[in-house]
Amino acid sequence: MRLAWAEPEDLLAHELVQATDEGKDVADVRDRWVAAGGYPTPAVSGAGSAPESPELRALARVLLDELDARPAPSAPREPDDWGEIAALLPPAPTLPRRPSGPGGPDAAYAARVHGAWTGRAAGCLLGKPVEMIPRAGIEEILRSTGRWPPRRYFTAVGLPDDVAARWPWNGRSAPTSLEENISGMPEDDDLNYPILALALLERHGRGFTTDDVAQLWLDDLPAGRTFTAERVAYRNILDGRPVPETATHHNPFREWIGALIRTDLLGWVSPGDVRGAARLAWSDARLSHTRNGTYGALWAAALGAAATVCDGVEEVLDAADAVVPPGSRLAAAVRLGRSLGRDNDGSEAGVRAGLDRIHAEYGHLHWVHVLNNAAVIAFALTVGRGEFGPSVSVAVTAGWDTDSAAATVGAVVGALRGADGIGEQWTAPLDGRIATSLPGGEQHIDDLAARTVALAAPVTGG
Repeated sequence: MRLAWAEPEDLLAHELVQATDEGKDVADVRDRWVAAGGYPTPAVSGAGSAPESPELRALARVLLDELDARPAPSAPREPDDWGEIAALLPPAPTLPRRPSGPGGPDAAYAARVHGAWTGRAAGCLLGKPVEMIPRAGIEEILRSTGRWPPRRYFTAVGLPDDVAARWPWNGRSAPTSLEENISGMPEDDDLNYPILALALLERHGRGFTTDDVAQLWLDDLPAGRTFTAERVAYRNILDGRPVPETATHHNPFREWIGALIRTDLLGWVSPGDVRGAARLAWSDARLSHTRNGTYGALWAAALGAAATVCDGVEEVLDAADAVVPPGSRLAAAVRLGRSLGRDNDGSEAGVRAGLDRIHAEYGHLHWVHVLNNAAVIAFALTVGRGEFGPSVSVAVTAGWDTDSAAATVGAVVGALRGADGIGEQWTAPLDGRIATSLPGGEQHIDDLAARTVALAAPVTGG
């Protein structure tokens, strides 16, 4: 049996890429690995990037230890400690702490939270069946079924056999995420994690620690439903390694997207308080991620905090910028996405040109990395101009981590527009239900939203 995201020989191939991206000189390690018979580049799926042999596995562990111990060039603009991160941030924006609305501020806030849960589910569901399929394949599938650009969920109805053979659906997702077989939101880690965050706050409050997150994973999160950095961190927890070693030991995925998908809810319970949301996100993210992987979590939480009170996408993005170290690579990725979206007319040609530019900049990274996907999220939100369908469609047709990027985008736009403003073609198939692999099984969006609102930080003004 080969276990994706955990075999030492596969981790080493990914570590060679990650260490190089961090500025480490790894040529000697790569040469030793290749000379021994290892593959120098990782497989797309995270498994099978080296022949199986006890000797190679033992060597991979030795080389991973060497790379872990090898210092990266000084990066003062990308610290891991919260105090050092906060010292780099600009002043937090002054935002209203509750949105206004015809039903009063609390009713308006509750509607935003309900929209965020609904939008996150709908965006994730759109991207599920084409996760791991590249841009060209996604477009060919959509065009061949008459759905380009997507304004409804994917379908296999009318899909030519040759296209289906060339671009097979995500095997785990297709049976529950094509329009003809959707019955509620199917299980997905992009929804498991906000539900876990809800349980975390209900058990420990806003003073939770990273150790509390680790214990919650052990109690409630099946190991087989973790991936990339979370799977490595889970292994490190079971190995008795302390935080933050859980995020660094043999973990080449430490700057990937996993932490970003976990923290929306920490923003939803912090309406208008982007800095407070980011601080909560840091406590969660550091279990499994470092530097830009952590910053992605801070940014996602701030997007959630801003989307529950702001009036438009640009205001949300401006507010969330205030929690990302300005000299970091994550900040550069977000700036690129936003700049390409602002100068874009949203036409098919314009969107294609924007995505081409993002792929030219970040196409060397794995499809689950945080930098390329953050650029896509920023671009999709900006060019979508607050419309749900166009925004999540851009996030999905960009390729890469289609369900995660569209979930984050969908949550922001869903909060801004409310569930009624998302569109029945997206909301009706959800039927207000979310399947999970967590204790308690299927959840109802109404209940999740009510529990979220009950946890909102008490505030008295702006």
